[in-house]
Amino acid sequence: MNTGPMNTRLDTVFSALADPTRRAILAMLLEDDMAVTDVAEPFEMSLAAISKHLGILADAGLISREKRGRVIWCKLEPDAMRTATVWMQSFGQFEPVDLDAFERFLEGELQLPESD
Repeated sequence: MNTGPMNTRLDTVFSALADPTRRAILAMLLEDDMAVTDVAEPFEMSLAAISKHLGILADAGLISREKRGRVIWCKLEPDAMRTATVWMQSFGQFEPVDLDAFERFLEGELQLPESD
């Protein structure tokens, strides 16, 4: 099995996209850059938890963070999904990309058999 840089990058992107909170954050950032506190506002979780999600998105290259004064701003990096999009479209059956359906598919495929 090929575990080269492209596959590692895909793994990181898909792992980041697997979480519904992170997908919601990306959808919010489609509109405009946002301060971390504004990103956290609609979620019922701590600022530390949101920061952890933002770190995962940044590590995957899906967002960038920039400190402006005392405020950290988040910006969507749409080119980061290009490799994943090209990979999924190569199968033909994933066009247009429905990430929620893809997540349900993966959850079904990854379910472990129940033990007695």
